[in-house]
Amino acid sequence: MDENRWFWNIIQNDFKTGNIDFEGCMRLLEKMQINFDEDHLKHIFKKTLDKHSGDIISMDDFKAIYRALVHRPEFEELFKAYSMDGNILPDGQLLKFLAKEQFQTEANETTALEIIMKYEPIDEVRKKKQMSFEGFIRYMNSEECSIFKSQHKSVYQDMTQPLCDYFISSSHNTYLIADQLMGPSHLWGYTSALLKGCRCLEIDCWDGNNNEPIVYHGHTLTSKIPFRSVIRVIDKYAFMSSAYPLVLSLENHCSPKQQEVMAECLKTILGDKLLSTPIGGEVDMTRLPSPEVLDFGDFHGNYLLFSYIINLLLLSALKFKVLVKNKKVGTLEQSLLRMGDDYRGEAEELSDSDFQSDDEDTDDTLPLHRTRSPAKRKGDRKSSIPPQKKPKVKRTKIAIVLSDLVVYTKSQKFVSFEHSQQHQQCYENNSIGESQARKLAKISAKEFISHTTRFITRIYPKGTRMSSSNYNPVEFWNVGCQMVALNFQTPGTQMELQDGKFLDNGGCGYVLKPAFLRDRNTTFTPRNVGAYSKPMSLSIRLISGHQLPPSAMSKTNKADPLVQIEIYGVPEDQARKKSSVVKSNDWQVKEAQTPSWERCLFLKEDGSFLAHCCVHPGQQLSPTDLLVYSSLSGWAKMRKSMGLEDSLIGKAKVAHTSKTK
Repeated sequence: MDENRWFWNIIQNDFKTGNIDFEGCMRLLEKMQINFDEDHLKHIFKKTLDKHSGDIISMDDFKAIYRALVHRPEFEELFKAYSMDGNILPDGQLLKFLAKEQFQTEANETTALEIIMKYEPIDEVRKKKQMSFEGFIRYMNSEECSIFKSQHKSVYQDMTQPLCDYFISSSHNTYLIADQLMGPSHLWGYTSALLKGCRCLEIDCWDGNNNEPIVYHGHTLTSKIPFRSVIRVIDKYAFMSSAYPLVLSLENHCSPKQQEVMAECLKTILGDKLLSTPIGGEVDMTRLPSPEVLDFGDFHGNYLLFSYIINLLLLSALKFKVLVKNKKVGTLEQSLLRMGDDYRGEAEELSDSDFQSDDEDTDDTLPLHRTRSPAKRKGDRKSSIPPQKKPKVKRTKIAIVLSDLVVYTKSQKFVSFEHSQQHQQCYENNSIGESQARKLAKISAKEFISHTTRFITRIYPKGTRMSSSNYNPVEFWNVGCQMVALNFQTPGTQMELQDGKFLDNGGCGYVLKPAFLRDRNTTFTPRNVGAYSKPMSLSIRLISGHQLPPSAMSKTNKADPLVQIEIYGVPEDQARKKSSVVKSNDWQVKEAQTPSWERCLFLKEDGSFLAHCCVHPGQQLSPTDLLVYSSLSGWAKMRKSMGLEDSLIGKAKVAHTSKTK
């Protein structure tokens, strides 16, 4: 076996006409299927050119660049530890590596052979069922060695449970692509959210000119876009990234006349995608349908079984359906009775006691005018008794034709947990502002969790977040809230946690809640995990970083990076650890300066937690990586969530342990 001969055979055609420039270097690396960051490659290319004049490189120069990108010393050391001669890894030795280093205890000869056949580029080596170093580095850089479990890249969870049993990827003010005071509204907000697998979009609807409803953040300087255009974009992209039901959360401020235009747009543009009647005509339901169509196999002519299957299929047929979340007049049965009749021009009044919208939570709304002086507020803290003067009841007219499009996602004002348990129907949903929800999670966590086992609950950011900043979604996932709506346009740790959580289960936008957040009799609370705790030990050793960008504040291509890892979950699990700083770093982090870290986590039965890893190059924070719900053991790669090719290499091990304080 001659790796050099293989290498020259691969690249010689590209050098037939002479040396190559930077563009040619990129093309050749792409041809060899080598992942690289363009800025990092420019950095290496420039260093190579500095050794001689001109702007082109020779074959020997390219080989040096290739080795700088691909032949990482930690991989060479690992390869030689299992190779008999330092050049070849037989299938038996590869199997030992998989068992000892990657903790793949179920791996066998077939597993090793499949890896060789998939990643070994040299024909004669592959035919001998062996692996060269070139094959080894391709395997180590593959998605099979990603920190994210490959099994979780497709839908693997039970999708036949009621809708309220899932965390649902949800967006707030989806139309905005900047702040909520003067930022632009744009159709891209909906496109990008849908391409990310978001399953609950918000549409703020207001009366527009020429009887055409518009979408914008009311009473602000944000720009306006036509409601009709929004629905067209949703129709195009609704199921491009996920087949599971999409919820349109309407923040409806329109007159009945323009509400009828909204209903017409929804019906004519979405067509069969729009769910406008209960599945199977079922109106007396005690539980919500599931996102998935069930598969029962052959019923062998059994009529009763066939009938049972059909009923279950009907109750589960929400895939590729769009649901409207809005205020609703009357019951589902009354809506069905109106089917086929023309109710255009008819509307009904609802009081604000029947519903609550994002701009009506007093805790979460920035007042436009102060109506009371500080002196008049002195007694506010002493008593929670409302003022004697009865507040004016706000009444809103709802067009019947729009109301009748609401089926499983009726907006219902949240009064109290006790009130919901006594009066709320399973298809009625609550929206609660972040401040109120945080208070409830703190003082009534058990009741909050009991509530979310029955009803879909949406959390939205407080109105004082003028820059469209986000809250920490984990605190509301901890109490089972399904729709924790975030401003998708605002990057940061909060959105990275959101992205990380919903990478799980194939990125379909639905993640099954742990059993203890689905059980109506659960005793779990975030601050008292009790018997639901399943202690595990998480050990992470940072080995190296590669192609890490320098600080934007650096005048050179060097920085002083450090690595920070944070655990998010219930309070008992939360932790943060930083490595030491790597001084004068030249695009790489070395193990000697990034010591190992061990942390005992008190995980739940499904091991649910989020680990968040970020690299600080000097004073500037770079995009972050996520270790998402994955207990991948062994050597693993964490690649940038922004799609860059820079990565960290680490070794992780998760093991069961006894709970200690």
